[in-house]
Amino acid sequence: MPDMQFKQVQNDFMAHIRNPENCAFEGVEDRRLAIYRELFFNNIEGFVSSAFPVLKSLYCETDWLKLVRQFFVEHDCKSPYFLNISEEFLNFLSSGYQLAHADPVYMLELAHYEWVELALSIADRALDEKSLAVSDIQTSPLCFSSIAWRLSYAYPVQYAAEDNPELEPMENGNHLVVYRDTDDDIQFVAINGLTAMMLQTIEQNKGIEFKTLLKQMAEAVPQFSEQQLAQGLMITLQDLSEREIIVTY
Repeated sequence: MPDMQFKQVQNDFMAHIRNPENCAFEGVEDRRLAIYRELFFNNIEGFVSSAFPVLKSLYCETDWLKLVRQFFVEHDCKSPYFLNISEEFLNFLSSGYQLAHADPVYMLELAHYEWVELALSIADRALDEKSLAVSDIQTSPLCFSSIAWRLSYAYPVQYAAEDNPELEPMENGNHLVVYRDTDDDIQFVAINGLTAMMLQTIEQNKGIEFKTLLKQMAEAVPQFSEQQLAQGLMITLQDLSEREIIVTY
């Protein structure tokens, strides 16, 4: 069989596997095709369910399978790897997907939060990072950990669960840091808007010194005195350095 013809057969076969109702495949008994249809879909559904267990728990089985089926049919995945499939599912939800009746209104935020947890679980820590002692906060370069993510959502998605599906948007937003601790467990800490601003400054200025950070924060929030800011920064940085969210090199 010529290469071009073989490739067309492959494409027709995969089109049928993904969307058998609209893409027929001739020459093979349907009983045999059904085995492949079930195998491929079950693999994808298993990957998505493993990556988004909380999101899945908010659906009945029929609605969940309908959602995954829509992803399987409509989205063109480019990679077979587990993490990449979960990222492709997130891309599917964020690229024109219209919420259905069964979908929680915070669906995209929750999916992103769960994907971050998965991504952080396998992320590599930067080789030049090391723990920051509390006594060195004012004298050492400050860095945002390579295995921590700063997140902001409208809904408190970290508390979503099968028995807690009804979430209300937070008045001042939901600011979080999700990070991998020294035992390689994924944790989160809720932060306020001012701490989020401080972390953004450190993240954008790797190795920033305490005095420079204090100066930039004082310019950003002039309603606080420098003494108030210095005290607040020290307390916050102490907590974050103990969690190894803030590190040095």
